[in-house]
Amino acid sequence: MNQHPALLRRIGIGALVISLVAALAFVALRTGPLAPVKVTVTSVQEGKLNPAIFGIGTVEARRSWMVGPTVAGRVLSVRVDVGDVVKAGQLLAEMDPVDMDQRLSALDAALARATSTQAAAQAQVADATARRELAAINAKRNQDLAAQNFISAGALEGRLQEKASADAALQAAQANLSGTAQDINRQKAERAALQQQRGNVRLLAPSDAVVTSRDAEAGSTVVAGQPVLRLIDPASLWVRMRADQGRSAGLAPGLKASIVLRSQPRTPLQGQVARVEMLADAVTEERIAQIAFAASSAGSAPSAASAATPAATASVGELAEVELQLPETASALLLPNAAIQRLQGQTGVWRLAEGKPVFTPVRLGVSSLDGRVQVLEGLKSGDSVVVYSQKALTEGARVQVVDALVKGSTP
Repeated sequence: MNQHPALLRRIGIGALVISLVAALAFVALRTGPLAPVKVTVTSVQEGKLNPAIFGIGTVEARRSWMVGPTVAGRVLSVRVDVGDVVKAGQLLAEMDPVDMDQRLSALDAALARATSTQAAAQAQVADATARRELAAINAKRNQDLAAQNFISAGALEGRLQEKASADAALQAAQANLSGTAQDINRQKAERAALQQQRGNVRLLAPSDAVVTSRDAEAGSTVVAGQPVLRLIDPASLWVRMRADQGRSAGLAPGLKASIVLRSQPRTPLQGQVARVEMLADAVTEERIAQIAFAASSAGSAPSAASAATPAATASVGELAEVELQLPETASALLLPNAAIQRLQGQTGVWRLAEGKPVFTPVRLGVSSLDGRVQVLEGLKSGDSVVVYSQKALTEGARVQVVDALVKGSTP
């Protein structure tokens, strides 16, 4: 009778020990290092992609001008301000002409004197021509008389000397006339250049544009070429986009673009690739392209109508996100980008074979911005592939397929 309580205690202790061992084994197999790795899987399916190129850029103006004087001077007045819409030929600012008007008057007087001098030189040429003709006639007559011994050799020599003097006087008069003509031409050129400088003191708009900067005020002294005003053509706005070189395959002029300005995140604008730069950025490993706004977005002229369009309200230098749509691909096997792994220098996926993960190398094609990629080799339609795993997988590891690794999230 006394042995029954002891036996019962042993049985109870044994049962407790077995329960604890079983509990520990259960915990180890469920949550410990021996627990299966939770994974989410997807099935390889065939389909088509709509690949795209994504890039970031800034708004720039294709046509811009820096308006300033061609010679150093003082700004007399500025007629426009930042934001003003101007027309081609409109007066924007004036430079102080200083003594240009007086110099023009002096050149006009000098030109008048030179014209009078030229007239006098022409008269001298006419007189010298007449004297030479008379001297030539007298010399010819005296030569005939000397041949008949009617006059002495000395008299003939005097007539010939008169003819030589008349020839020299004619040449001198002609040279003087040529000099006066050259002097007139020089003074005309000087006056034309000064007149051009006088015209340049009026700074005119080179085209229809918008004033973006006013760099000098009345009374400021500026040097030649220094801008007083900066203008842009708002109808020439485009986006200078940068795209990762490794993801820019297919980038070419004419591709349709969707442009999202930072100031208008809910209003995508349409455009297209106008130009792809030949020089890429070797430092950032990016290719550069110019994206033009569509005509309906950018407007065609700086007017009140075009100012109401979304692109016309963009600021030069504003950031923009650009998505370029590439042609649809042919049908191929598709997988999420998240399923692609790198193992020992190989690109592949963890494929489930009889419930165990097996690393399978694959050859990939193009990818899309929605996170899918083409699989050209290595898998077949219907294969189960791991997308996300709780931790790094190994060949043949125990796995547990779940809908999501975290409750409330989507796989």
